[in-house]
Amino acid sequence: MMIVPPPVRLPVAGAGMAAPLVDNYGRTINYLRVSVTDRCDFRCVYCMSETMTFLPRSEVLSLEEIDTLATAFVRRGTRKLRLTGGEPLVRRGIIDLVRSLTRHLGNGLDELTLTTNGSQLARHAADLHAAGVRRINVSLDTLCPDKFAAITRWGKLAPVLEGIAAATRAGLHIKINMVALKGVNDGEIGDMLAWCAAAGHDLVLIETMPLGDVEGDRLDRYLPLKTVRRDLERRLTLVDLPDSTGGPARYVRIAETGQRLGFITPLTHNFCETCNRVRLTATGMLYLCLGQDDAADLRAVLRSGGDLDAALDEAMTRKPKGHDFVIDRRAARPAVARHMSVTGG
Repeated sequence: MMIVPPPVRLPVAGAGMAAPLVDNYGRTINYLRVSVTDRCDFRCVYCMSETMTFLPRSEVLSLEEIDTLATAFVRRGTRKLRLTGGEPLVRRGIIDLVRSLTRHLGNGLDELTLTTNGSQLARHAADLHAAGVRRINVSLDTLCPDKFAAITRWGKLAPVLEGIAAATRAGLHIKINMVALKGVNDGEIGDMLAWCAAAGHDLVLIETMPLGDVEGDRLDRYLPLKTVRRDLERRLTLVDLPDSTGGPARYVRIAETGQRLGFITPLTHNFCETCNRVRLTATGMLYLCLGQDDAADLRAVLRSGGDLDAALDEAMTRKPKGHDFVIDRRAARPAVARHMSVTGG
């Protein structure tokens, strides 16, 4: 399928890249995460309700519209583009979108990547690599089949492991994302580290975030990663690294294995001061912060033939200094009402 973007007013061509996107705090915004769908074939306990109501297809951006919006960001200095969901690989035509977007690689864009739950990876891995993707993130919180089924509600571990193996064979570098859940998988972090070391994968640990009503008490599952790091340091040597992949993870090298381990700590160590990211939903809403509700409606601008360049400039003036995530038993509601799957994982 050929993706032909709709007509829209973009920055003037011929004079190189347009001015970079900079917010009111002097942060250059060069990383765009795009949710291509809010749909997912899992119902992970920390991400969404088991009885989710998904968006009508008429509200979801077409692949052509996603391409147009992503292109506008690349022209304004986006160096890294990540496709997310929901689960991006359940979106029909996703590989066509990837093929289209990779035309920007080496022409403003440094990297096109995606985050997946791995369920559809076995059949798409080779096509992703052929299209120009070189690195992906796979969400995997446990290596225990029964526990995997409990965390994902609808998922099975075996197809995910098969997908990871297929991606490795295809030449994709894999980073495993593991949400640390107290009393659920906190006893498996050592096993996951060993498995990743043997397979050559990086591992990133993530604190659970208070987004959306997920029919459970997050405080019961919240595990501060400073506690995890302290426990790891009792038996391993963790050497801080200056490495960055453009996102919020802080990395260490494990001296005993040589592998890289990342920590994403939105609660215990706020990373807002260096935030370079914005998130585009499948409906074209641009969220300036994962932990705030303010957003710019880029779908309306796009479908009305408006000035995307001006819309992006205006949106940057509203990017907040930081989020206000907190997990507190006294709080009856999540910090942000929308589910992670709506904004993009």
